Amino acid sequence: MTELLNLELYRYVLVFLRIGSAVMIMPGFMTNYVNMRYRLSVALALTFVLVPFLNDYLPAQPKHFLDFVQICLFEITIGIFFGVLMQILFSALNLAGNFAGQAIGFSNAQIFDPTSMNQSVVIETFLSLLAIVVIFITDLHHLMLEAVVDSYRIFNVGAPLPVGDFSNFLSDTMNKSFIMGFKIGSPFIAFTIVFYVGMGLVSRLMPQLNIFFLSLPLQIYLGLGVFLITMPMMILWFMKYYEEGLEQFSR
Repeated sequence: MTELLNLELYRYVLVFLRIGSAVMIMPGFMTNYVNMRYRLSVALALTFVLVPFLNDYLPAQPKHFLDFVQICLFEITIGIFFGVLMQILFSALNLAGNFAGQAIGFSNAQIFDPTSMNQSVVIETFLSLLAIVVIFITDLHHLMLEAVVDSYRIFNVGAPLPVGDFSNFLSDTMNKSFIMGFKIGSPFIAFTIVFYVGMGLVSRLMPQLNIFFLSLPLQIYLGLGVFLITMPMMILWFMKYYEEGLEQFSR
């Protein structure tokens, strides 16, 4: 009975380390508004549900304690790797929100962003919170958890970590996120160029006009108009990119 209990506890610990490490860093779960005990409860509940389905992927209990510690460290690293990748995918919208805030003229209007855990432009924070809401409404958080569960088919428990593949995949994902953030924020980049070129022409044609007094409120009004028009497209484009990025984890 003691050996059976130890074996069951060993399996639960292995699954909890990978699942719990990923849940603690996933977008939507890492925010300060989510209590640490709730995150821990979600990780424990997922562990109890998944252990019976993952028994075939779990190795036998090692005889030496150092081997067990090594396996635990590997599992924590894999969980953190998946959580960080999801955060990198989510950062594409943060970059687009930063472009939008700069174009509208809200670069100095900053507020605490619970998704990135730092100060950010208010437009960026709004888009981040809106994306989190849409992720949970459309059940994309199920796809995030599914990506972590499918990782047991890709990364065997106890096997050496593919550090080179990890670094290459991280750099490639970061590059794609930057490009996607630039694409999502491209309407505001174009708006900024057109607006400042127009203000420069007005300043040359009417030197007596106080262009700084005129440009700021006009920039805010026109920028908010562009933001209201393009916001649904930005969110849909980001959700499609985020879903495709999550599906790549299982390939």
